[in-house]
Amino acid sequence: MAHDVGLTTLSRFRAVWRGWPAVARIAVIYVMSRLVTTALMLQVAAAAPSTSRFGPNPSLGDFVLGWDAQWYWTVAVFGYPSALPRDDAGTVAENAWAFMPVYAHLSNAVGLGVWGTGALVVSLVAGFVACLGLHGLLRRRLDDDAAMWSVALFASAPLAALFQVGYAEALFLAFLMLALWALAARRWWWLYALVPLMGYTRPGILAFALMLGLYGLVRWFRRRSDVLSSSEIVHILALGALAVAVGFSWQIIAGIVTGVPDAYLQTELAWRRGWLPGTEGFVPFEGWLGAAPLWFSLWGLPAWTGYVGLALIVGLAAWGLLARRVRALGPEVQLWSISYVVYLLAVFFPQSSTFRLLVPLSPLWGAAPRSRWGRIVALLLCVLGQWVWIAAMYGHGNTFWQIP
Repeated sequence: MAHDVGLTTLSRFRAVWRGWPAVARIAVIYVMSRLVTTALMLQVAAAAPSTSRFGPNPSLGDFVLGWDAQWYWTVAVFGYPSALPRDDAGTVAENAWAFMPVYAHLSNAVGLGVWGTGALVVSLVAGFVACLGLHGLLRRRLDDDAAMWSVALFASAPLAALFQVGYAEALFLAFLMLALWALAARRWWWLYALVPLMGYTRPGILAFALMLGLYGLVRWFRRRSDVLSSSEIVHILALGALAVAVGFSWQIIAGIVTGVPDAYLQTELAWRRGWLPGTEGFVPFEGWLGAAPLWFSLWGLPAWTGYVGLALIVGLAAWGLLARRVRALGPEVQLWSISYVVYLLAVFFPQSSTFRLLVPLSPLWGAAPRSRWGRIVALLLCVLGQWVWIAAMYGHGNTFWQIP
């Protein structure tokens, strides 16, 4: 009898829950997720050792302003250097040109000059917008339960603390989810605003340009079953050109302001030189090829095993991105995921921030388990992953592999 009453109560709760507007349900999920993350951050802060970068008993504000948040603060307060800083050898050192301006200045404006407050508000609001965009994108292909569970996993993902710290990821995700939704819905004019916003928030717009090129090819080959009008061809080509132009414009701007044509690339390479001294110029895909033997050697393994590991990672990624469940999310999600992985392989040097750099693949949460217990286990693993990541990168962050 009690069992029947429990089932009846649960059924009523589900009926009421599903009767709410999607935006209200997403708001509840997002707020609950942020409360869980806050609790985890407080627990980690209370247990932080004195050897941590933040010292013993750091505040949540210390975490908000930690690590790269300081670079965005520098951009907001001091702008970009007209003369590139250099080390004793004359090599370009780490500097603010590696960080895009939109998040930095928007946070300053929202915080009325109190940058940390503005950064927290922008990240929190942007995370909620990203959840709305993800739901709108996935709801075109999935039923309501699957789309809502995807949002829950996204909001509670292992790196969900990024929605509460001074990093540009949350704002970029908001623009990205809206852009992918606009592309799926063929709301072309939205993209003319979203492409520049993405491009000047965080690196990655060249991956979107690649995705638009692949999307155009897919639409062309499917034009008999999915009519491709002349106006759509114009939009795809124009948006692809805009994304390419925005992607390379920051390099041009940095070169003009500093008088050094490759100022941006040299700035990005400054971080890589900390791992591979003597790095001179940028060569596509060289970062992963150089990092593979380095990391495996640090782990006490033969250098050649690094190449084997890299090949396995690339193979597994390709297999996963071509899987039926990913294809079911639509060409926009699949092509974006493929393009972004290719982009990372081409430009990134894998290090402690690798997991953060994978966050733009979040539309793939739509391929999460469909069974009730599978979803519950996935959610619990996400929360556990949050605790591990926050503890490693913030609570105990004091060494080379503990930089988010």
